[in-house]
Amino acid sequence: MTGNEVMVAVMVIGVCGALMLGFPVAFTLAGASMVFGLVGYFFDIFSLSFFGVLPNRIFGVMTNEVLIAVPLFVFMGVMLERSKVAEELLDTMGALFGTMRGGLGISVCVVGALLAASTGIVGATVVTMGLLSLPTMLRRGYDPKLATGVIAASGTLGQIIPPSIVLVVLGDQISNAHQEAQRSLGNWSPDPVSVGDLFAGALLPGLGLVGLYMLYTGVVCWLKPEVGPAIPREELMTDGSGGLLSRVLHAMVAPAVLIIAVLGSILAGIATPTEAAAVGAIGATLLGGHRLGSDRPLPIYTAVLSLVAILILVANVDLIPPSIDQNPCAQSRVPMNIMVHGSWVSLIHASQHVARI
Repeated sequence: MTGNEVMVAVMVIGVCGALMLGFPVAFTLAGASMVFGLVGYFFDIFSLSFFGVLPNRIFGVMTNEVLIAVPLFVFMGVMLERSKVAEELLDTMGALFGTMRGGLGISVCVVGALLAASTGIVGATVVTMGLLSLPTMLRRGYDPKLATGVIAASGTLGQIIPPSIVLVVLGDQISNAHQEAQRSLGNWSPDPVSVGDLFAGALLPGLGLVGLYMLYTGVVCWLKPEVGPAIPREELMTDGSGGLLSRVLHAMVAPAVLIIAVLGSILAGIATPTEAAAVGAIGATLLGGHRLGSDRPLPIYTAVLSLVAILILVANVDLIPPSIDQNPCAQSRVPMNIMVHGSWVSLIHASQHVARI
C-alpha cells in the first residue's frame, strides 16, 4: 500500500471511531479532514494549497440546486415525525394486522416503507419504530431476535425507497462523473443522469424488498408460532370494522397523498427533486399543524390560501424587483419579498403547533 492509501484507511478508521464516541458528525468530518491534511503535509503526501480551494468548494456545494433537496427532505421527515404520524400509523397497522401471526412484524414493515417514502433518512425511522414498536412486540411475546431484526431491516428502507437522500447525493456525483467520462470520449452533449432516473430505478426494488420482508416475517411466524404470536381480537382497541376502517383512512390518506404528490411529480417529470422536496416540506408542515391543532384550523387554511395566492401571482405577475437602471415604468412591479414574507408568516403560525411538541 502507498502512503496515500494508508492515510485514507487510517482517516476512515479515525472518523468511525470519533463518531462511535459520540462526537457531532459535522465537527468529526471537518476536524478529521483538517487533522489528516496536516499529517499528510508533514509526510509530504498532501499539499496545503488544496485548503485554498476549500471556500470555492463549499460555495459550489451551497449553490448546487440538486443538493438543496437534502435539507428539504430531512425537514419533511422531521415534521412528520414530530406530528406523531408514525405513532398513529403503527397503532393503526398493529390493529389491522395484529390478529395474524407475525402481524406486528408485518405492520412494522408497512410503516417502515411509508416512513422511508416520506423521510428518506434512516436514523429517524429506526429510532421512531424502535421506541414505539419494540416494547409492544416484546410485551406481546415476540422473539427479541425477530423483533429487532424486523425493525432494523425496515429502518434501512429509507436508503433505497425514494425520496432517498443517498440517491440525491449519488445522483449529483454520478451525473458529474458521467459527463466527465463522456467528454473524455469525445461526446460533448451526453445524456444527463438525473436524480429522477435513480428514483424511478430504485422504486420497484424497494417495494420488492418490502414484500420480501413481509413474506419472510409471515412464513417464519407461521412455521414457528411462538416467535410471533397473534394478538387476541378482544385485546385490540378497535370499536368494530367501521371504526377500524375510519382509523386506517385517517392515518393513511394524508401521508399517502403527500408521498404520491412528491414522488409522482418527480417520476412524471412535472417537478425536479428539489421542487418536489419543497412541496413535500410545506405539505408536511401543514399536515403536522392540522394533526396537532385540528381544533384551530384557521392558521392552516390561511397558509394554504397564501401559498395558492403566491402560485397565482408567480404565474401571472412579474415579481422581479426593479433595479436602479431599469425603466421607471417597472416601479409598478410587485416586490417578491413582500409576498414571500407574508406567506411565510402564515406558514409559521401553522407550524407552531408542531413546534410546541
